[in-house]
Amino acid sequence: MNLSPQWVSALTQHGFHAVHWSEVGDIRAKDTTIMEWARNHKFILFTHDLDFGVILALTRSTGPSVLQIRTQDPCQAGLNA
Repeated sequence: MNLSPQWVSALTQHGFHAVHWSEVGDIRAKDTTIMEWARNHKFILFTHDLDFGVILALTRSTGPSVLQIRTQDPCQAGLNA
């Protein structure tokens, strides 16, 4: 939820199957719920939120993979993709 839905079109234009969480789940869902959905549906989490990597490490889970974008303006980065 912390990245713009515009990332979906940027990723799909480059051949990736992408969905924004707001299209598939409750926008108030806990991070663990989002991770479980991603794992069950074989998605990678693309996020600006540091929590997902921490949860993955602390649970010693094998998935889902977490790809963190680190930039001052993640919305601007998505538009330039």
